[in-house]
Amino acid sequence: MSEIFDVAANAYERADISEDDIARAKALLKAHAGIVLPDHRRDAVVRVITQRARATARGDTGSYLSALATQTQSPEWDEFTAAFTINHTAFFREAHHFRKLEAFLRGRRSPISIWCCAASTGEEPYSIAMTLRETVPAAAVPGVILATDVDSRAIDAARAGVYTLARVEPVGDARLKKYFHRGRGAQAGRVRVKPELASLVEFGAANLCADPAGWPLAAREFDAIFCRNVLIYFDHATQRRVLQALFARLKPQGLIFVGHSENFSQIVPGLKLLGQTVYVRDG
Repeated sequence: MSEIFDVAANAYERADISEDDIARAKALLKAHAGIVLPDHRRDAVVRVITQRARATARGDTGSYLSALATQTQSPEWDEFTAAFTINHTAFFREAHHFRKLEAFLRGRRSPISIWCCAASTGEEPYSIAMTLRETVPAAAVPGVILATDVDSRAIDAARAGVYTLARVEPVGDARLKKYFHRGRGAQAGRVRVKPELASLVEFGAANLCADPAGWPLAAREFDAIFCRNVLIYFDHATQRRVLQALFARLKPQGLIFVGHSENFSQIVPGLKLLGQTVYVRDG
């Protein structure tokens, strides 16, 4: 999904914003997306709510925040949440995870279901799809990858599957030829994911901090879940609640992949660390 950005001091026009508005904005962000902003990120809060109040012609930050609080399905929530995050991702980022996934999938003879729950702009789920395609015979074992993110705009970009050549450099020449169409004319310098790879991935928006009963997953269970570089931005209580919900959707002996700085061994009983930020549901 996303990583909190740093805002340079004096990089924007400061506004006269009350401490109550700052606290209210932080509370709304936590309630909606689970993101906890520490006190030293005060400048980021001021910058975002000032800019968004102007962009929406609310006039003042108090009115803007009131509108957010009362219009919980407004598209402005995407703008507000995305303003505090960066969709920092890459193809085959943390390559050891994909080697672990390959070993886990090799020899499978039953349908495979994988959830990438912080899909951002699609590099991660497409990397999973390439690993799945190269490890498991498609004709013998069907596979599906669910790719979700709280940022619906990022999901739209992921679904389109269009990237610059610089973005797909980690893929390598052989995979580039196999899984991507090169653009021509106005699209020169860009590539698009081929339909045979895109068909493995189902995209949708999902908020991990919402009630799990409302997640767009029905009663699905997954062989593996990728939830990388997300939970570190939640407080301990939210981490526990989200991990428990993920655990409930993981098949016995299924794997959860987390970020390199995330450690949850003591949070959810039944998750066993395999090493290198990969956990298995033990039993």
